[in-house]
Amino acid sequence: MGRKNCTTSADKLDGDIVTTGRRPKLLFLAFPFPPAKTPGSVRAWNIVIHLTRLGWDVTVVVPDPVLLRNVEDPEKVIELEHEGIKRIMTGHRWRCLAPNYLKCWDRNLGRLAGGLCRVISRNLGIDKHIGWIRPAERACSDLTADDVDLIFATGQPFSAFSLAKRLSERLSRPYVLDYRDPWTGNPHADREHQLGAARREASLLEDCAAVTIVSPSWGDALNQRFGIGLKLHVVTNGYDVDEMAAVRSHDFGHCAFVYTGIFYPPKRTISPFFAALKIFRESPRGNAKEWYFHYYGANDQHVREQADRFGLSDRIVLHGRVTREQALSAVKGANLAIVITSVAEEETLEDKGIVTGKIFEAIGLATPVLLIASMGSDAITITASTGLVKSFRGSELQKMAPFLDDVVQGQVPKPMHIEGCSWAVISRKLDSLLRECMTFTSVTQHCDRSTDSGT
Repeated sequence: MGRKNCTTSADKLDGDIVTTGRRPKLLFLAFPFPPAKTPGSVRAWNIVIHLTRLGWDVTVVVPDPVLLRNVEDPEKVIELEHEGIKRIMTGHRWRCLAPNYLKCWDRNLGRLAGGLCRVISRNLGIDKHIGWIRPAERACSDLTADDVDLIFATGQPFSAFSLAKRLSERLSRPYVLDYRDPWTGNPHADREHQLGAARREASLLEDCAAVTIVSPSWGDALNQRFGIGLKLHVVTNGYDVDEMAAVRSHDFGHCAFVYTGIFYPPKRTISPFFAALKIFRESPRGNAKEWYFHYYGANDQHVREQADRFGLSDRIVLHGRVTREQALSAVKGANLAIVITSVAEEETLEDKGIVTGKIFEAIGLATPVLLIASMGSDAITITASTGLVKSFRGSELQKMAPFLDDVVQGQVPKPMHIEGCSWAVISRKLDSLLRECMTFTSVTQHCDRSTDSGT
């Protein structure tokens, strides 16, 4: 067969990138990044830190922290300097589109105007962080091709992907797209806007050197929609060995079941766990020892309502929003961490691909995990070798209850092979991939292999 057309931005390079004798230079576009208090910051931070330790010279393009509404761990900025990681701090226009994340005029007339802008942007399918692209591009205007070997953008926000392509075209350097979440393919999104977004996504994927995504099922779904082929690579989330080792265990003084984070009803609710907890409580040993369920997060009302429903209000402790440090301390001190990806029996590929980052943190802290997930979930497959995760479907209440009894009695799963879920291991795969992506030759070879094996 004839050779497939595999033109990418990497093919547009003026010449091969030579890094012999020096560290390769990575321009990392990370809208969520410490000290921002957001789950997306954790993945971005670990990628940057571990690639730096593997020999990369990393420059991170981030919004100026003074624009952020919620910040955490400001000492991480000092660690960046210690590791030799540079930052290019940017502005952000249209901050009113993301008032929960960015500081903006949100009182009186400002609140009314901002609300109107958000309604219009949602109706038009506009990315709420579209106002970051121009300021970030201007902040990078002094960069030349000598300053960058490869561009890496993590999304969401997916406006970072558009920024990566624009910088790639100006600097004649390849770019890699990192998916922390799916972009299009959401069945609940507006169809007209999804089609428009899909066209933008297809264009960006066509020109990139490689794609990384956090789970196999999300990768399969992306490949089905866009035919990415060998450009697609799964790079899961993980835990940082040093961070987990520094966590202090919270002493609950009793058997503690701990859930940290938020819920997404109807697919991610606490209901099945509480139903199983009710069965256990009504069993002969259900009250033999002291135990409580502790919730750390913003959805107190959901937990309170379900606790009332199952008659567990006297066994529930609500802690509300806490820092990451406090949440990790609670998980380390817990007898059992609860992780829920979905309570549904049958799921789409997008649903099966949900693998929350907190499951890796529990593994890194050697805390046993009760996982509620659908059959075939990636979360089950990825964590199977660790020995710490016991998985159930949402309907398997009669199986969950005896397991809870075992935990209260001190019979818990033990850690086995948890190292594979560490960023120290995961980052080596990413390091190898990114080094291949620095020249168009490696990208072309990938395309050649995909066509040579065809019929």
